[in-house]
Amino acid sequence: MQTFPEGVTLARDGGVATLTVDRPADLNRLSPEVIVRLGAIAEALREDPQTNVLVITGAGSEFFSMGILNPAIRASYAKDEVVRLVRLANRVFDAVEALPQIVIAAINGKVLAGGAELCLACDLRYAAAHATLALPEAGWGGFPGAGAPVRLPTLVGKARAIELICTGREIDAAEMERIGLVQAIYPGDRFAEAVAATARRIAANGPLATKGAKRIIAARQEPGFRAARELSDALRQALEWSHDVDEGMAAHRENRKPTFHGR
Repeated sequence: MQTFPEGVTLARDGGVATLTVDRPADLNRLSPEVIVRLGAIAEALREDPQTNVLVITGAGSEFFSMGILNPAIRASYAKDEVVRLVRLANRVFDAVEALPQIVIAAINGKVLAGGAELCLACDLRYAAAHATLALPEAGWGGFPGAGAPVRLPTLVGKARAIELICTGREIDAAEMERIGLVQAIYPGDRFAEAVAATARRIAANGPLATKGAKRIIAARQEPGFRAARELSDALRQALEWSHDVDEGMAAHRENRKPTFHGR
């Protein structure tokens, strides 16, 4: 097992690699350093013929990941730094999605914001029975900037994606499965082994078959993806300097309900 200073570990078992965000004291946050490390691992795996499956999960049983930014954390960043970080996450999540290997998100607990967007960039998602998911950015005056508006509709449909993003409500594992966001849910005490068994089963099959099937499916879904991603980046740039984002951050600091004006 490789342990990296950013709080990431990479373990291998035959054709399966497991990447764990190991920052439980920070709720497994995807810090800028973690995102850069994730990108480096994805780059290394891209040309790795020995790995057929990548599993991404979080350390412990409470959080998969609380995401990248919340109002308290983003207050320490300048606006242009926030935009650069969101675009970095976009590039890295795109690289994860583009891996030839089958990528599995093992959602072992609560997942929020950018952590949820990382899960959406994976090919398959499995949830522990106690897991929950939320995209809360609208309540802060923003929208998910690392791929959710692009990827979520292809998984759950346009209307459901709009509802989840625009209400910011939290959903439990049962609802994740019902709307097709995850392929299965497992009890917490059996979760890791159940996901590992699926990963091993995929890895034992012909890599030309599994990787080829993934390429074909990706090619079918590609039209429109680039334009949507470019629009997301453009709108996110403008949003960062809006009154509503400033109001959302101020309301969070002051523990009050924000008053948005759409400008």
